[in-house]
Amino acid sequence: MKRLSILGSTGSIGQGALRIVARFPERFAVKALAAHRRLELLADQIRRFRPEAVVVADARAARDLAASLPPASRPEILCGEEGYRRAASWPSADLTLNAIVGAAGLLPTLAAVEAGKTVAIANKETLVMAGGLVTRRAAACGASLLPVDSEHSAVFQCLEGRSPAELERILLTASGGPFLERPVETLEEVTPEEALRHPNWSMGAKITVDSATLMNKGLEVIEAMRLFSIPPERIEVVVHPQSIVHSMVALRDGTVLAQMGVPDMAAAIGYALSYPERLPLGQELPAFAAGLTLSFRAPDPVRFPCLALALEAARAGGTAPAALNAANEEAVGAFLERRIGFGDIPRVVAHALRRHAAEAEESLEAVLEADREARAAAREWIVRNRA
Repeated sequence: MKRLSILGSTGSIGQGALRIVARFPERFAVKALAAHRRLELLADQIRRFRPEAVVVADARAARDLAASLPPASRPEILCGEEGYRRAASWPSADLTLNAIVGAAGLLPTLAAVEAGKTVAIANKETLVMAGGLVTRRAAACGASLLPVDSEHSAVFQCLEGRSPAELERILLTASGGPFLERPVETLEEVTPEEALRHPNWSMGAKITVDSATLMNKGLEVIEAMRLFSIPPERIEVVVHPQSIVHSMVALRDGTVLAQMGVPDMAAAIGYALSYPERLPLGQELPAFAAGLTLSFRAPDPVRFPCLALALEAARAGGTAPAALNAANEEAVGAFLERRIGFGDIPRVVAHALRRHAAEAEESLEAVLEADREARAAAREWIVRNRA
C-alpha cells in the first residue's frame, strides 16, 4: 500500500487523485492533505479519507476548518508556508503529489525531496523556476521525481527502459487552446470567460489561460529540459488540436514513439501514483475505427507570442525561467481580475524579462530574488498602463 501526501487536494489534479484513491482503497492511504481556502470541500475530503494532517492557507482558515470538524475525527491542522513544507515531507507518507498552483509549490517540493520522498510533480512551476536545483537535491537525497503533466508523463512512458543516449528529440503536443482558429486581430478583445473555455481539457483557471496563450507549452519545454536533461533546441512544440497524442519522442534511428489516449488526466495521475504498475482505470479508448483524424501543425508565433518569450527564457537559462514564470503569474492574475487585456499578458512578461538581469547560478536565493523582482516589474507595468 502506498501512503500519500496530496498538496493541492481541492484543485482539479488533487480531486482527480482522490477519485483514484477512492476506487482503489486497498492500494492507497492518504496521510496528509493540503489546500488553500476551499474549506467545505477540504472538510469533506477529511471525513472521507481520514488523513493524519491537513494544511490550509493561514491561522484563520485553520480555526474555521477546526470548527467544522468534530474533535474526535479532527486531524492535526497546520497552516502557512511551514505547514505546506511539513505536509510535503510528512513522515508516514511514501509519495508526495504536488498539485499546488504556481511558485508556491517550490518550497514544498524541496522539502519533500530533502526528506527523500517520491515526488509526483504536477506543479510545473517548481521545475521551471529551479529545475536544476531540484534535480540536484533529488539525486543527493535519494528522492525520485515522477511527472504528472500529461505531456511529460507521455515522454516518461515512451523513454521507460531506454538509454538516454537513444533520445534524439522530444515533441511536445499542444491543443492550441480555444483561440487556434480565431482571427488574430480579435485576440485583444478576449474575455476571461472565453479564455477559460478550453476545448479539450478541464483544468484550473491559471493553467487554462496559459493554454490559451501557449505559455503553458513554453513552461513545459523548460520542464522537459529539467526532467529529461535535454537542451531546448532538441524540444519541438507541435500543435495537435485533438489532444489524442499526448507527446512523442524521436529516437536516434529515426523511430518516433507516441503515447496516446483520450484527453483525460486520470491516466497520467494514476500512473504517477501507482508507478511502476498500471491501474485498471477502465478509460475509454480514442475512437480510431470511427474515422478519428489526427492533425499536426507548427505553432503560429504571431498568435502565440508567449511561447517565443518562454523559449527565450529557456535559452537564457539560469534565473530567467523564474522571472518568466513570476511575470506570467502576475499577468494572468491581472487578466482574470480584468485589470489588463488578454493581449497584455505577453507585454507584461516581455517587460519583466527585459528588466531582468539573469544570473547563471540557480541557487534558491537567486531564484526567489528573480521571482520577487519580476513580480515587481510586472506590477509596475500593470499599474502604469492599465490602472
